[in-house]
Amino acid sequence: MSKKQVWFEVEDDETIDACLERMNKAGYMPIARKEEPLFEMRDGNPVPVRQIIRFKGMLCGD
Repeated sequence: MSKKQVWFEVEDDETIDACLERMNKAGYMPIARKEEPLFEMRDGNPVPVRQIIRFKGMLCGD
């Protein structure tokens, strides 16, 4: 049995549209989006490396 809500993360080599298509193929529709920065320590200071984007998917009912 599948979970009713699952988080999908946009992969490094993937576009947002590709992630949404992957969600759709898995039977989920996006209901929320969350973004958070990923930091790396350089010379003792946090430096933003990239943005992590996640979509919360709700299982589509047929």
